[in-house]
Amino acid sequence: MHGTASKPGAPAAQADTRGADERYFSALSDNRFEIPQCDNCGRHHFFPRVVCPHCGSTALRWVTPSGRGTVYSTTVVRRPDGDYTVCLLDLAEGPRLMSRVVEIAPDAVHIGMPVQARIDALESGPLLVFIPLGHLA
Repeated sequence: MHGTASKPGAPAAQADTRGADERYFSALSDNRFEIPQCDNCGRHHFFPRVVCPHCGSTALRWVTPSGRGTVYSTTVVRRPDGDYTVCLLDLAEGPRLMSRVVEIAPDAVHIGMPVQARIDALESGPLLVFIPLGHLA
């Protein structure tokens, strides 16, 4: 038998997170944005994990968030083929994630801007991006 002996009070073995990653990207491929929510403490988290980072529970379920959020911070990446944003966004459900705000000039994105999630189909695969709330897509 392989592995380590378990002692009372010893930390559990590190969980394999490949399943959570695969689940998240599979949902994006099906045009669904889903994140884990803990059944123990009720909190959402992102990036997907198999253990709640807030309370350590493994009782997680996948839920569809509202997709609404707020720009927490933003920067503009300047490139010869076009500028784009890299933003930290706070979802209405609590988690903070990194993405891009599209559909407007990168310099127009600002801290506190309300945004809505959208999944773009790119040649390289689906990409979760955000548009200004109320902006026609």
